[in-house]
Amino acid sequence: MGFLGFGKEDTIVDLVNDLPTSGPTVLSLKALDFIVPGEWNNPTNFDEMLRVVTEEEDEEFLESVKNRAIELYNDKSEGYQSAIRIYSRIDTSDKALGTAAFADKLSQSFSLLSFLDYLTPKADTAQTIDLTLKVIAELLAFTKINGIPGDSIGDFVGALGDYAGEAKMRMVALLCFDGLIPLGPDFISLGMGALEGLTSSELEESDTFSSISEYVPGGDSDGKLGFIREGFAATQEWMSNFVAEHDLSADKVVSNLKNYVDVSDDKLDYLAAFLDMFTNYFRHTGTQTTAIRLIERAVNEV
Repeated sequence: MGFLGFGKEDTIVDLVNDLPTSGPTVLSLKALDFIVPGEWNNPTNFDEMLRVVTEEEDEEFLESVKNRAIELYNDKSEGYQSAIRIYSRIDTSDKALGTAAFADKLSQSFSLLSFLDYLTPKADTAQTIDLTLKVIAELLAFTKINGIPGDSIGDFVGALGDYAGEAKMRMVALLCFDGLIPLGPDFISLGMGALEGLTSSELEESDTFSSISEYVPGGDSDGKLGFIREGFAATQEWMSNFVAEHDLSADKVVSNLKNYVDVSDDKLDYLAAFLDMFTNYFRHTGTQTTAIRLIERAVNEV
């Protein structure tokens, strides 16, 4: 299993079982546990996930649910494979260099300092656009997993308050790693401002947009840009409320990240670049979300 992509024949069982139990993604997410304590325990074994989700021990029943989940995932008329592609692509578009050298040095606690020479922080505009597109990617994956039209913005916004577990952790990571750390406390207004000033031709230059463009409703680039603006605008209140309710700040997030990442306070741009390049929290937790939703549906169909 490669770091950046899924094998063509992978089942949902393979995807879950191949998720790492440690490494930069897992450690970075663990650093956010102080925000949503106990919400995420990094399930990386499909059979164990089956037992937790179903609360069943009967092996015959569990095998039937597992087989149905695999069938549903393999059915291309369903949206589960598309959701996995969206989660994966939104992460891989960030990656500007390989990870072999980093992997050689990886341990339970890792230092960012030795990698600063390899990292180039994104321009603020690019970082801001990436933030908005990650919100849209979550919206699109949500609609695929739930089998509803891709433009169901209201359904997505209504569901955000019910997010739990790995899905909630993914949104926390989005707010912290793609919002607060690189852009500061005004990241929401910066995102909306960037979208309002963006042209469709500028949008087309974004690798992040290109990676998910086929799934974005709206027809042409102008229409897709309109959808992105509408979708991000609709999530502003939820994001603002979440940040306020949890009294989040870049300082608090970085303070907890320092338990795992050796970085100085004046290198936050580089920390953001590190998180972009060496973590894939969307793909990781997105795989878990997709698998859990598949199991929940399979239970009802067995």
